[in-house]
Amino acid sequence: MIRVIVTGACGKMGREVIRAVTAETDMTVAAAVDPLHAGEVVEGVRVTADLRDAIAAAAPDVLVDFTQPDAVVANVRTAAALGVDCVVGTTGAPMAAFKDIVREAPEGVCVFVAPNFAIGAVLMMRFAREAARYLPHVEIVELHHDRKADAPSGTALRTAEAIAATRAAVPAAPGRETEVAEGARGAMVAGVAVHSVRLPGLVAHQEVIFGGQGQTLTIRHDSIDRTSFMPGVVLAIRAVRERTGLIVGLEEIMAQ
Repeated sequence: MIRVIVTGACGKMGREVIRAVTAETDMTVAAAVDPLHAGEVVEGVRVTADLRDAIAAAAPDVLVDFTQPDAVVANVRTAAALGVDCVVGTTGAPMAAFKDIVREAPEGVCVFVAPNFAIGAVLMMRFAREAARYLPHVEIVELHHDRKADAPSGTALRTAEAIAATRAAVPAAPGRETEVAEGARGAMVAGVAVHSVRLPGLVAHQEVIFGGQGQTLTIRHDSIDRTSFMPGVVLAIRAVRERTGLIVGLEEIMAQ
């Protein structure tokens, strides 16, 4: 039985993680942590405030973190130092911080970081990487709920980086020099223009739009409910128990 501790337990993603873990037969929620909601009960689990105390009391195997960019690094550093494997869904924190954490952690600890846990989103990125070999003109439009803490999204950043690693040339992105409003042509990430939309009513959505001679190709993924991320989270919880070091991206464990 895999013992899981969830940080950000009272957030929308944290609550979904607790439900998903509870539904699995080979894992259980050993503890839930959320400093702003200590004492609340989520799916029968009482939430506590202090992560270190919760780890000492519950002896978890895996931490799942869906918190905020300003909290995730400290949470993962605490857990990893105590020998707990980590699954990180919080985006916006520097990858260098996780590299440092793994380097300092006890031998055998795994830190898994993914910008997106939806299986369809991983496939979208895979298809975009393939398309970029033949259609180098591309822009990304990512759309998220208005409370998302980072822009562009981690998924958009990773998609742009994958495209940059695949396409043979970086074509010009015209129009930036004649913008009437600064930023209208988006932010440049690895040579790819990325446009971020933040609106209530959205969950997580991304379009990768390719243009070529007489044609366009749009690859789009939509998460219309946060349950879409849970199969990937459960997959990652199982995977970190068998791996060590830093792993980035759900595709790294889907391929095995």
